[in-house]
Amino acid sequence: MTAPKPNAGILDISPYKGGEAAVAGVTDVRKLSSNETPLGPSPQAIAAYKAQADELHRYPDGAVDLLRQAIARHHGLPAENIICSNGSDELISLICNAYCGPGDEVLYSRHGFLMYPIAAKARGATPVTAEETNLTTNVDALLAKVSPRTRIVFLANPNNPTGTYISAADLRRLREGLPDGVLLVVDAAYAEYVSRNDYSAGEDLVRERDDTVMTRTFSKIHGLAALRLGWAYAPANVIEVLNRVRGPFNVNSPAQAAGVAALADVAHTDKARAHNDAELPRLTKALTALGLDVVPSVGNFLLMRFPKGAEQAQAADHFLRSRGLILRAMAGYGLPESLRLTIGTVAENDRVLAALADFLK
Repeated sequence: MTAPKPNAGILDISPYKGGEAAVAGVTDVRKLSSNETPLGPSPQAIAAYKAQADELHRYPDGAVDLLRQAIARHHGLPAENIICSNGSDELISLICNAYCGPGDEVLYSRHGFLMYPIAAKARGATPVTAEETNLTTNVDALLAKVSPRTRIVFLANPNNPTGTYISAADLRRLREGLPDGVLLVVDAAYAEYVSRNDYSAGEDLVRERDDTVMTRTFSKIHGLAALRLGWAYAPANVIEVLNRVRGPFNVNSPAQAAGVAALADVAHTDKARAHNDAELPRLTKALTALGLDVVPSVGNFLLMRFPKGAEQAQAADHFLRSRGLILRAMAGYGLPESLRLTIGTVAENDRVLAALADFLK
C-alpha cells in the first residue's frame, strides 16, 4: 500500500504554534503570550454574540453585508472594497492561493509573521526574507531581494514580534519601488494601537492603486480572537479574485454580529488603547531598568532581549512559568535570546516585573 503524497513544499512546513495557556502544576496562570487585549471584548459584542444562540441552525450571510458596511462606516472606506474572513490568517492563505504557486517567490522581512512562509510553502512557492535594520523592516533590503519570480510582498506594519514599524513615506517608497504585477500586502493587525503621526496602515495606497491590499483583524484591540474575524481593504480586481476562492460562508453569524457591535462600542476601544498607552512606556522603562534590551514598540507587546543570550532567555521563561506567567519564546522567529511580553492588566504586568527582578538578581 502506498500512502498519498502531499504537494511539493507541504512537508517543509513547520506547523504554526500559538501561545500556550497552561503550566503543569500551576493553578494561577496568566497568559501573556498571544497579544490578546487584557480588557476583553466589548460588553456589547458579548451581548450580540449571545443573541445569536437561537439562530445557530441558520447559515450566515455569505456576503457579510452588515459587517462590511459597519467596517466601511467606521473607517471611511467603500464597502464594496472590503472582504471579511475567518481571521486575517485566512486572507494570507487566500492571497497566496490566488497569486502564487510553484516557481514563484513570496518576499517578507526577516522577522515577519510566520504565517507568510507557511502560506507560501503550502502553494509550492518559495519564501524569501530580507534582512532588517535594528529589528525594523528595511525597505532597501526588501527591494534588493525582488526578483523576476517575486509575486507577493508581505509587510507586517507594525511588525509582530518586534513591535517596530516603518513610516508612511517608507511604505510608499516600498510600493513605488516594486515592479508592476507584484502584489503588496500590508498586514496592519496592530494599527489601532499606533499613535505615531507618521504612520499609515496603507489605506491611501489601496485607494490609489490596483496592486495593494491592507489586512486587519478583530483579534487584537477588539478582543474577538476566539471568533476568528479578519478583513481586508483591497482594489476591486483583488476583491473579485478573493471572492472566487474563499469559502461561501467563511465568517460565522455570531462573529459577524459581535464584530458589528465591537465597532459600535468606540468607548471600549478607546479604553483599551488608553490602557496600552499607559502601560507600554511604563513597562519599557521598568524592563530596561532591570538590564534588559527592550525593542521600542508601537503595538500591545514588547520584545525583550536578555544580555546573556539564549540560555538566559530560556531560563527566564522556565522561571516565569513557575510563577504562573506565560510569555512567548522567540526561537521560532530566529530570536532565541528574546521573550515577547503581551501588555496585560496592571496587576499582571507588576507580577512580571517582580518575577523578572527576582530572576535577574
